[in-house]
Amino acid sequence: MEKQRRIFIQKAGLIAAASAFTPQILLSSTKAQKKKLGVALVGLGYYSTDLLAPALQLTNNCELRGIVTGSPEKIPIWQEKYGIKDKNVYNYKNFDTIANNPDIDVVYVVLPPSMHAEYTIRAAKAGKHVWCEKPMAPSVADCEAMIKACKDNKVKLAIGYRCQHDPNIQAYMKVGKERPFGKVRMVTSAAGYFDGRTNHWKQNKKLGGGAMGDMGVYALQGARLATGEEPISVLAQASTTRPEVYHEVEETMMFQLEFPSGALASCQTSFGINMNHLQVNYEKGWLKMEPHSSYNGNNGSMSDGTIIKFSIPNQQAKQMDEDAMAIMDKTDLIVPGEEGLRDIRVVEAIYKSAAQNCVVKL
Repeated sequence: MEKQRRIFIQKAGLIAAASAFTPQILLSSTKAQKKKLGVALVGLGYYSTDLLAPALQLTNNCELRGIVTGSPEKIPIWQEKYGIKDKNVYNYKNFDTIANNPDIDVVYVVLPPSMHAEYTIRAAKAGKHVWCEKPMAPSVADCEAMIKACKDNKVKLAIGYRCQHDPNIQAYMKVGKERPFGKVRMVTSAAGYFDGRTNHWKQNKKLGGGAMGDMGVYALQGARLATGEEPISVLAQASTTRPEVYHEVEETMMFQLEFPSGALASCQTSFGINMNHLQVNYEKGWLKMEPHSSYNGNNGSMSDGTIIKFSIPNQQAKQMDEDAMAIMDKTDLIVPGEEGLRDIRVVEAIYKSAAQNCVVKL
């Protein structure tokens, strides 16, 4: 008899605000408990302007209260649009004085990767929780320093992997853990888009550019999360079709991963090719996702007829609400700094393999 199709149904709405908490930094226990955490965005580029700031208007557990920018001309625009007070506006020089501002509980670092470590560490020393965009940092050493600074200052560090807050991605992660189709045999994972810009930080090595650190972490996480394992070896090859633009960093990276269970993965990422898919072949079945890491509309299917199709009002809002709730409830983050570090360990090995044209053991 044909198996009846099963459909994942999303529970309606974002997680509502639950128990309030008294911030450990700057506020004494005699002051009123907060129901929402105040967030300051550091860097007002595209991602902050077009995605994070609008998403913060949809959140239940946090709200936009501050900005940090090196572009004075942007300040009146943001203040008018979001009602940000003068005392909650900072630049990169006076950023450390944010320590004295009880309106700000969380600093969200949305800068080029080369600046992530500096501003994460400065925010931690100011006693603020930190949300840091991906990639976490250009090096393992930077990631470790960021984690240490947050631990030393007793603040939480979350990495902005919005996809791990997406129930569509969580669905295939669950399959990897529960193994209804047996062991993973092969994963194919790809994430890329055509970037027509020619003078952006993503083409600048000093700023942390290159496809691997940016879109590449989605391809890498597709394999890591689908297997539920960490790779033990990598073999990689970097290339470009536009050397006049990508002369400092790679435009495209292809890499193969080997996992402890024997599972293999073939992964691709690019700033020159549109691709966004994941396929996992198991001993007794398969799972497909396309798109796999988009801002919305991620969906898939399985060989037993299961459809993966959750609808989320806003991915970034869900991410920030869940991270804020973890801070208030003093519970584990979905994507702590250690998860970002795991990716960068592999990214470093991928770059080493591509440079030396050899298999690199992890």
